[in-house]
Formats: sequence, structure tokens, C-alpha cells
Amino acid sequence: MSGLIALLDDVAAISKVAAASIDDVAGQAARAGAKAAGAVIDDAAVTPKYVHGFDASREIPIVWKIARGSLFNKLVILTPVALLLSVFAPQAIPPLLMLGGAYLCFEGAEKVWHMIQPGHDHDSEAHIHPQGDGAALEEARVAGAIKTDFILSAEIMTIALSTIPTDDSVLTKALILMIVAIGITIAVYGFVALVVKADDFGVWLATRGRGARAAIGRGIVKFMPGFMKTLTVVGTAAMLWVGGQIVVHGLHELGQHQPYEWVHHMAESAAHALPAAPGAAAWVVTAFFDGIFGLLLGLALIPVATRLINPAIAALRGKPADGSGH
Repeated sequence: MSGLIALLDDVAAISKVAAASIDDVAGQAARAGAKAAGAVIDDAAVTPKYVHGFDASREIPIVWKIARGSLFNKLVILTPVALLLSVFAPQAIPPLLMLGGAYLCFEGAEKVWHMIQPGHDHDSEAHIHPQGDGAALEEARVAGAIKTDFILSAEIMTIALSTIPTDDSVLTKALILMIVAIGITIAVYGFVALVVKADDFGVWLATRGRGARAAIGRGIVKFMPGFMKTLTVVGTAAMLWVGGQIVVHGLHELGQHQPYEWVHHMAESAAHALPAAPGAAAWVVTAFFDGIFGLLLGLALIPVATRLINPAIAALRGKPADGSGH
């Protein structure tokens, strides 16, 4: 009898350890996902554009195709690469993270530039809305969306990896990254599915409902265009904020302390000036100046990308810089 009791105690102890481990993995996954908020918001903001113009019956299937491609990117390609880096080249993670942060700054600044100079947005629109018809156009759109997702997913997974303690086991890291990959994919593309079908739902309510239901439907239809514009602005701001924050912190870790210390000083001053909500004041000021840093860095990178990087890539592909192929 005493042996059975001892065995039950051991099982209970193992169960507690397992439960604590699961809680720890889930908690770390949640923190990692929150840290990658900027890339996640931009992913959610960009994807609905790839569904624009298709018949309503194809919207959800297209979103599902993109979601599957995104999950493949994260689980089959990026998670193993992240784990290999964590084991064999952990010193490469901060520079890669900064490179991804700089890319976010560039993408965000490019969107701001296109807002200021809308005539320059033709190439971007052509990338999102390639020419074609029927199934070929759908496949082209899906392929373009998955390529864009790969870049954002790489940043998300690198950010997630950077939040995991280095002394965690490879199995723990793998579990956290897989939870982040699955959770973020469900959240992003579930949200995208709701967004792209909101208009149809509003029209359905307006045409088939009566009274308050019809009014709600009309309200949804009127609300969605403004919501989409707001989502784009929020996504752009999030890219600049998170990208700037990543680069500022990376410079701090590499010994260039001035940007980080200046932003930190401004945040502390804001916290002291608003004693009723010091944490919120510090966060807002930090995000604002990280975003300003990200915008300035991104604007500086635009000519580098257009005059150096893009022509170099075109030359490697055997094409002229204007992409004409002639």
C-alpha cells in the first residue's frame, strides 16, 4: 500500500512539473508573439489587398491558400533554420534581427513615401495586383502573398527566438516557436477572413434584414473602407515602431548606446511628467521616438535599395535594373 501511495506521489509530482513546463512554454510563446506585434499587424494589414477584385466565393479559399503557405513557411522552413541558428550560430541572431528591423523600417518608410507621393506607388500596386485572369491570376496573387508573408514570418520567428532564454533546451525552443507559428497564423488569417467577408455580411444584413439589423448592415458597409485605411496606417506605424525599436536595442547591445539612452531618458522624463500613468507615458514616448528613428532610417534606406540593392539583384538575375528584361 505504501508503495502505491509513493507511486501516486511520484505521478502527481511529474504531473505538476509537466503542467509547469506547459505553462512556461505557453507563457513564453505569448510573450514572443506580443514582441512581434509590429510584423503581425502589418501581415494582417497587407494580406486583404491580395484578395481584392475576386468573386466573393473565392475570397475565403484564397485566404486559406495563403494561410497554408504561411504555416509552411513558419513550420517547415523558418523554425528549423531558427533552431539551427540558436545551436550553432547564436551570435548571428542579433545582427539578423537588426537586419529584419531595418527591413521593417524600409517597408514602413516606403509606405509613408507612397502616401506623400502617390504617383510613385505604381510598382507596389503592380506587385500586389499582377496581371492575368481567372485561375492564373489567383495563383499569381497567392504566390505574391506567400512571398511577402515569408519575409514577415522570418522577422516574426527571429523576434520570437530572441525572446527565448538561451539556456532553454532545443525541444522547448521548438515547442515555443511552433506555438508562435500556429497561433500567429490562426490569428492573422482568421482576422483577414473576417475583414474580407465583412462587406458581404453587411450587404446580407442590409438586404435581408429589417429595422435595426438592416441599419447595422448598412453601417458595416460604410465602416469598412475607413477601417481598411486605418488598418493600413496602424500597420505602417507598427512596422516603423517595432523596426526602430529592434535597431535601437541592437545598436545598444553592440556598444552604440546613444540612441537607446536618449529614448530612455525621454521616456523617463515623460513618466515623471505624468505621475498618474507613468508606465503608459513611458511606453507612448518610447514607441513614438523608436518610430521616428525607424522612419528616418527607412527613408535613408530607400535610395540604397532603389539605386544599389535592386539593380544588384536584377544584375544577378540577368535582368536590367528596370526589370524589363531587355
